[in-house]
Formats: sequence, C-alpha cells, structure tokens
Amino acid sequence: MGEEFRDIRFERVEPTIGRITLARPKQMNAYTTRMCDELVRVLETYLRDDGLRVLIVTGEGRGFCAGGDISGADEAHGDLMKTQLSHAREMRDGMHRVIHALHKLDKPVIAAINGPAVAGGLTLALSCDFRIAADTARLGDTSGKFGLLPDEGGAWLFPRAMGLDRALKMTMLAEVYDAKTARELGLVTEVVPAGELEARTMAFAQALAAKAPLAVRLAKAMMMRGLNLTLDQSLGDAALSVMVSNPAQDVREGVRAFFEKREPKFEGR
Repeated sequence: MGEEFRDIRFERVEPTIGRITLARPKQMNAYTTRMCDELVRVLETYLRDDGLRVLIVTGEGRGFCAGGDISGADEAHGDLMKTQLSHAREMRDGMHRVIHALHKLDKPVIAAINGPAVAGGLTLALSCDFRIAADTARLGDTSGKFGLLPDEGGAWLFPRAMGLDRALKMTMLAEVYDAKTARELGLVTEVVPAGELEARTMAFAQALAAKAPLAVRLAKAMMMRGLNLTLDQSLGDAALSVMVSNPAQDVREGVRAFFEKREPKFEGR
C-alpha cells in the first residue's frame, strides 16, 4: 500500500490475502484514535482493491485487543475528553468508524484471536466475519469493571452473537470466558491450539481466496442485508443478485471444472 502506520501494520501476505496486525503489544493492542484512523484507511483500501480477496486481522504479542486505551497514552484522548459531549465525538470519530467500515465490506474478514479480545476488542472481533481463536485466548466484556458501557457497538453485536440474556450477563457482570466457552456461547467460529493459529488462519484464508470472488462478495452482501429483511424481501434481493452472478465467467469455469474433474480457477469475472 505504500503507507506508513504507527499503531498497526499492514502486509500483503499473498497476492490475494492481506493482514492487519494491531501493533501496540505493550498495551495488549488497546486501540487509540490513531489506530482507528489507520484501520479505517486500510479497510477502505481493501474494499477498493479487487485483487485482495480476504483480510486477516490479528494482534501482535500476547493480546488481540484489550479495548480502548484508558492509560492516558492516547494523545488525542485528553483533548476529546474536555466536555461530556466530546465523549460522543470520540466514539463517532474513533472505533465507530472502524465498525462501520467493517460492516460495509462485502469481502470476508477473519479475526485471528491470539490473546485477550475484551470490551471493544471483542466488538472488533465480532465485526469480522469469522473468528478463529487460539485455545489460550480469552473473550468477554470488561467495560463494567470501570463503570463503562459496551459503547463501541457491543450493545448491538453482543445480543446478536449470543442472545440477549447471555449478553446482558456478560456485560453487567464483566465476564471474560476461555476460548472453548466463548465458542459454545457463539462468540468464536473455531478454536485451535495456539501453535496452530497462524497456519489454520492462513489455510482458511486461502480456501476463501480460491472461491469465486463475485459469488463470495454477493453472498456476504445478501446475508448481511437479509438480517434486516423479510423473507419476501430477501427472496427478491436474491432474484436481483443472480442477474449479476449467474452470467459471470466464473460460473462457466466452475461448471467446466466440475465436469473435467479439476479445481476451478476463478478470476472474479
């Protein structure tokens, strides 16, 4: 991308796969205003770059993301906190932009959860499409320990992931779960041994990248819209979407590959 970042790293690990690494390991990758700005820039680039088909988000060191930085190390935080109204601006200009950017993506994002993902860090993980967690990871909402709220988007995401009663319990009691429990509660897609996290995430990303890009993007967009549609509306949306997907060259390649007993080579057309 040719851009320099301070609080994250971005790399193209394969021609079709990108990876964002949250890079504040001493703070367990707690997010700052700068980190949010940098994340939004990368996500917007990912959205526009048709060569990138899958994005991985992970953390450096022992943590995935410990939520917002409350240590005072975020230079912009002090300026934003001068009035009560400015707290809302901090949310809107910070992590809310990241969550919006993730939710408008029509390409897959995998969270490789290498360590604690709590409070806003859990919100960040839940805004990704898939969550592969190391068996040593811990997930939950610690905001209540500080008298804070699930204000980064957790109030919307937590009940959708685990049900209202469980979400209320997690937030009100400030509960944090081991990876196995988090999977049982619906917060995690897969749990793998910590030493296998990188390999499993890459294998998952490669499998996604090998699929027909147009079909992947349209399927994600349809399901995201479908969450807020009636059945009739969703079926109507599907009928319109196939007008784009069915005539694609990738469909013809998929059919040919099936009859020729080989793996298809999808080009996104």
